[in-house]
Amino acid sequence: MNQTYNITLTGELIGEIERSDAIAVFAKLFKLPLDKAHDFFHKAPLVVKKSVDGDTANKIQQILEKSGLHCEINPVEVVETEQSTQVGVMSESAVDAQDEQSGQEREEMLDSESEMTTEPEQPSASFKGLKFEMAGQPDYGFVTVHVPAGEMLKVEASAMATMDTNMQMKTKMRGGLGRMVTGENIFVNEFTAANMEGEVGIAPGAPGDLCHQYLDNETIYLQNSAFVACSSGIEVESKWQGLVKGFFSGESLFLIRAQGKGDLWFNSYGAIIEIDVNDDYVVDTGNIVGFTDGLEYQITKVGGYKSFFFSGEGLVCRFSGKGKVWIQTRSSAAFVGWAHWFRPVKSKG
Repeated sequence: MNQTYNITLTGELIGEIERSDAIAVFAKLFKLPLDKAHDFFHKAPLVVKKSVDGDTANKIQQILEKSGLHCEINPVEVVETEQSTQVGVMSESAVDAQDEQSGQEREEMLDSESEMTTEPEQPSASFKGLKFEMAGQPDYGFVTVHVPAGEMLKVEASAMATMDTNMQMKTKMRGGLGRMVTGENIFVNEFTAANMEGEVGIAPGAPGDLCHQYLDNETIYLQNSAFVACSSGIEVESKWQGLVKGFFSGESLFLIRAQGKGDLWFNSYGAIIEIDVNDDYVVDTGNIVGFTDGLEYQITKVGGYKSFFFSGEGLVCRFSGKGKVWIQTRSSAAFVGWAHWFRPVKSKG
């Protein structure tokens, strides 16, 4: 029996391609709507082709990685059964056609009729977390979460937009004094699916993007307005970040600490960009959405005092260590400053 292989899309990027561009390429390769491609890409790792021979696996990998999409080839046991009609990324003839076009530009490759036959396979049972779909990104993010029977979903107060009739809601206090001091809502709503699976549609208050992360006994720190929702295995609490860091950053004295095992959703004002930090990195305090545990940070000025007062940049956050930082492409404070000059003013008289 010949050895066969599965092709797994890891969700990691190759080269300097932006995440949004990678999702657009992914949509073209699989002939998917952009929002559906976004959902699939964020559920990675996922198997996109099962039980192919070594040559076909290598060709598929070359095509995907040439487009900036990292994938892995994993050997599987060959089972002597009738070949199933599994949903895959490419037919073998499509792979051969792509191989012949290796010298052409990527855009020509994407427009070929022989490229992709069907959409990628749905994530297998090994995928961790709740099922969900995102829409409206990156301008007005909206997420629909499928809650299994008997399971519970925690949602920021006032963020629920739609839900099935079997969803039962309870309101609980969260964050205590820390949330009260920052002016944030001190309540969180818990939605439980009674008797059968149910859906909850969630719309954050700020216009902007939504991001999902699955935590496997990990910790993420969020700005106090970024939390949207989480599954029952995630504990969410306020964390004092220190008087100096909080006061001089111009942001809140408290951060939100999300830790445990399960799903976490958070939002931004503007689009979200994920950055891998391997040593040092500088982010304006008004553009930080969240960061992973293990990163150290200090609040400092950009340059000298002249730059501090006249550059318009103010204070920045200097991260050090290894981890991830999520930033937002817009700052609410900067927008308020820009809009201030357009406000109607009553004439004196």
